[in-house]
Amino acid sequence: MWAAMPNAIDNVILTGFMGTGKSTVGRLLAARLELEWVDTDHLIEERFGPISEIFAANGKERFRQIESEIAAELAEQRGLVISTGGRMMTDDDNAEVLGETGPIFCLIASTEEILDRMTSEGIARRPMLAGSSPSERLRELMAERAPAYGKFPQVPTGGRSLAEIVDDIVARLEG
Repeated sequence: MWAAMPNAIDNVILTGFMGTGKSTVGRLLAARLELEWVDTDHLIEERFGPISEIFAANGKERFRQIESEIAAELAEQRGLVISTGGRMMTDDDNAEVLGETGPIFCLIASTEEILDRMTSEGIARRPMLAGSSPSERLRELMAERAPAYGKFPQVPTGGRSLAEIVDDIVARLEG
C-alpha cells in the first residue's frame, strides 16, 4: 500500500493535544503502512530521562531545544510514522522541518473526551492538568494551541474506533 503513495511522502507525522490518540493511532498506522513508529516523547525520555525531570532540572527552554533537536534528527530519516509530543508541532520550525518529509495530521477530540481519557489513565500522569480544575486548565491549553493545530488537516478521534481513524488517515494519504 505504501508504495502507491506519492514519492514526496517519506514520513507521516501525527500531532494534537494530549489524549487525542497520537501514540495509539501512530503505532497502528505504522503497522498498517509497514513503517517504523517513533514517539518523540518516548525517544526524549529514553535519551534524557522523564520529561518532568527535564523541566524541573533544566527548564522549559531546554526541553523545547531537545524537541527541536529530535525534530531535526527525525527529518533526516525516512519510512517513519512520527507521533509528536503535544506541543512539538506548535513550534513553526519543528513543523516546517518535519513537514518537509511528509504530511502532518492533527488528531482532535472534544474537551470532554480528552478529560475522560486523562481521568481514566490518571490525571496525576499529566502534570499540566493537575490542580483544582483540570477541565478549566484543559480548555485554556486547547484554546492556546488551537491556532497552531488548525494549520494541519484535522482527524477526529472521538466516537470512532481505532480502525476507523487509521482508515481515515490512509484514505487521505491515498488522496
